[in-house]
Amino acid sequence: MNHPVDPKGFIQINIVVRDIEAAARQWASLLGIPQPEVRTIRLEGGENYQYRGRPETCGLRVCNIDMPGFMLELHEPAGGESTFQEFLDKHGNGVHHIGFEVGSQRDSIIEELAGAGYGMRTVGIYPGSSWTIVDSEDVLGVNLNIKPVR
Repeated sequence: MNHPVDPKGFIQINIVVRDIEAAARQWASLLGIPQPEVRTIRLEGGENYQYRGRPETCGLRVCNIDMPGFMLELHEPAGGESTFQEFLDKHGNGVHHIGFEVGSQRDSIIEELAGAGYGMRTVGIYPGSSWTIVDSEDVLGVNLNIKPVR
């Protein structure tokens, strides 16, 4: 690749689960930490959220666990079409993506990955940043989340 992903930009592991309350409880027990907060968000279709190239609206229950040097994210789909529901339907519980912060190289990396045949599953824009889930699980064994900044 002309614009490789810098391994130093590794920031997250995302796990999709059917029961986020149970998963959060078990992770907290395993790590010896207080149970992290679970919250529900709504991704509104339009220019700020697209799934497989079309605007979609979906719900998502999320839980973040700070780990040394990265974030462990738990996601439970909560209605509507999404990359997370697609993954859960296909695989069950499992690692959906790993995330990298790539700074100003984001657009170049996304363009190069698209040119190499990696489809864009999801593009989300939120205040101060964005995220792009790259459909790479068939080749890399996991999807990628390419972000300009955390």
